[in-house]
Amino acid sequence: MTSNATPLEQAQSPWREIAESERLERELHDRKPQLSSGNAVAEANRCLYCHDAPCIKACPTGIDIPTFIRKIATGNLSGSARVILDANILGLSCARVCPTEVLCEGDCVYNHLDQPPIQIGKLQRVATEHAYARGERFFERGEPNGRRVALVGAGPASLACAHELARLGYLCTIFEKRDLPGGLNSTGVAPYKLHLEDSLRELEYILGIGGITLQTGVEVGGEVGLEALASDFDAVFIGFGLGEDGFMGVEGEDAAGVHGAVAFIERLKTEPGFSVAGVRSAAIIGGGNTAIDCVRELRGLGVPRVQMIYRRDEATMSGYAHEWTYAKAEGVQGVFHAQPLGFVVEAGQVRGVECARTRVEEGSGRLVVDAGEPFVVEADLVLLAIGQSKLGSLLADIEGIQLDRGRVVVDPATGQTGDPRFFAGGDCANGGKEVVNAAAEGKRAARGIHAWLDARG
Repeated sequence: MTSNATPLEQAQSPWREIAESERLERELHDRKPQLSSGNAVAEANRCLYCHDAPCIKACPTGIDIPTFIRKIATGNLSGSARVILDANILGLSCARVCPTEVLCEGDCVYNHLDQPPIQIGKLQRVATEHAYARGERFFERGEPNGRRVALVGAGPASLACAHELARLGYLCTIFEKRDLPGGLNSTGVAPYKLHLEDSLRELEYILGIGGITLQTGVEVGGEVGLEALASDFDAVFIGFGLGEDGFMGVEGEDAAGVHGAVAFIERLKTEPGFSVAGVRSAAIIGGGNTAIDCVRELRGLGVPRVQMIYRRDEATMSGYAHEWTYAKAEGVQGVFHAQPLGFVVEAGQVRGVECARTRVEEGSGRLVVDAGEPFVVEADLVLLAIGQSKLGSLLADIEGIQLDRGRVVVDPATGQTGDPRFFAGGDCANGGKEVVNAAAEGKRAARGIHAWLDARG
């Protein structure tokens, strides 16, 4: 379980070729382009630098937002970046992918003054991009303390945990079953928010602190057992995210043109030569953020007709309202109160989704499928965005670790599981939240590991 390659050599070797290849995601351009330096200063000067700022409380990583904005206003972009990255080492990707409309910007006091909130996400991007462009590293590996931590999964939670542990002097080894690291930042975030090469750029920056070794193509639970890791290392962090796309188990689901949504996004982000050329009509089943990402991606790639099928009404969708507003403005159509029953297939190719009408029963609020004649939503591409499997069952054999509907139960203050050797964070513990939540939980767990090991002596 050791390697002779340096962390950065491993990071640049087998996946650099993928990042530099021609991939479909490159046709999807940035929907939130970076502010110019002049506009950034002007926007920063709008900030009221509130005492007890609500935007800080709304940020899962607790970035001191007024302070980093003030530094932009005074021209100190490096100082601004240091404030951001000290709180959230994934500040580069979070500046692009965070739903700031419902987090920090959603709590900006300007919302109560009938004024546009400060563009916090765009200002964060200005500062972090400045630091990356200049190669500025603000943090060094701590004095080695002789302790070693294993981390399972190379997504945002594990990266944040490993970086914080490295600052505290630990040696960290990250085990990733894929050949391509970065978790959903690399394979699942909508390309109009974050491209693969930017995810890998951030990952390399994090590894650059030293003391972190990345091993890809190693499946923990397969060739490497969790108990073996717990014996070989002083502590283990579990950050392996979620599993495969969920399917409905209905007739025609195995037809050509029917895909899981997350798997489809991964292909367009990472697979050279993958194309949607010839697709005339697409249907996405689901009403969450993944479904909305998919419909916006397909419209951005030029698919003429894109529809989202949801069993309830528009108001009860779990996806962010602002993202759905953008999707509708881009020409996406919603098919509401529609329950998919099966797929229309011709010569092995999907041609539509057969649906029944639904309604909400008065009094009980239950969703009822009407007995009327089904209808068909025509589509030659169908994506299922109805959730992903939970991977907590991989820990079921470890005595003391508890699961809650497939999620790993942890101490909210430390990330520690019922077996004190194991800590967890990110999607496997929270069920599937934002990158910024994973970053916060990974850093929290690093401090929990440090406190636990110090207490043991």
